[in-house]
Amino acid sequence: MQGEANGTLRPSCGGTEPPYSQELLRSLDLPGRFLFAILTLMTLIANLVFIEEAVYIYRKIPSSKRSIIIWINAAAPVIATTSCIGMWIPRSTMFTDFTAAVFFAIVIHKFLMMMIKECGGEKLLLTRFENGRFKISTGPCCCCCLCLPRVRITRRTLFWLKLGTFQFAFLRPVFMFLSIVLWTNGNYTLYNLSPKGAAIWISCFVGVLTIIALWPVGIMFQQVRTLLNCKKIIPKFALYQFILILNHLQAAIINILAMQRIIPCAPPLSSSARGAYMTQQLLIMEMFLITVISRVVYRRRYDDLEPPEYTAEAAGDKQQIPKIILNGAVSEGGLPRV
Repeated sequence: MQGEANGTLRPSCGGTEPPYSQELLRSLDLPGRFLFAILTLMTLIANLVFIEEAVYIYRKIPSSKRSIIIWINAAAPVIATTSCIGMWIPRSTMFTDFTAAVFFAIVIHKFLMMMIKECGGEKLLLTRFENGRFKISTGPCCCCCLCLPRVRITRRTLFWLKLGTFQFAFLRPVFMFLSIVLWTNGNYTLYNLSPKGAAIWISCFVGVLTIIALWPVGIMFQQVRTLLNCKKIIPKFALYQFILILNHLQAAIINILAMQRIIPCAPPLSSSARGAYMTQQLLIMEMFLITVISRVVYRRRYDDLEPPEYTAEAAGDKQQIPKIILNGAVSEGGLPRV
């Protein structure tokens, strides 16, 4: 710290490349090793909880919803695992972050499909909301545009909503591959956000695609949250939002603080590497808690929603009781009264 105040940086603080894992482990004191052990244990427990939950879902949930719910429940353990790997091997941070981002891009699409499945599928959803309209003035794109008209709920609008999330699940791996190719050629540096570098432009494109993907999920949630209240859709959506905020917004804020050297370096970690190091440790603890909470929220079993015409038909059947007159005696249900 005194060296930074005098205008001279230590060798490990001047660069942006993270240290090798053996160099980092040698620099840890006893509290640091204890923290590493605790965070690794939390990651292991989170994976065991997920495996137990996946077995339960496989046995108890219908096959039409099984894979979608397992994918969504796997988001927190996967992010915790990639963060733990990045914590132990600092130079793998770019690859672990990309892997977690790609997986969560698929989870965004799966969450939209889960809401459609919980309504009974696309056909029953269109039947339930035959005369309804989607409120498109919702976040994160158009939450301030209250003047936007409501859109009719048709097969075409459902297609566009699904396309909005699918494009991110498809294009995020493409941008990941492009980033790795440019990185091998020296054109992509994770901590170089200058206009001449590729990282800033790829990050901007990915940010726009992320906002476009989150918009359909918000539109669908606003439409079905009352109908799916019995299926605990609100806490499920809250967990999904927490993962999104912690994995993207929290990481972005810490990285910006680290690049501005507000987070000081701590040899052998530079400021940027220390920011990523702090992000990984926080994510392990947060994803561990979300994994445990998800087990409580998703483990409950709920009956399927009744078909939309079931209630009307049941009410009509109760009102109409067939009566037959046989020799002056009235019978109900076709049976003569004795």
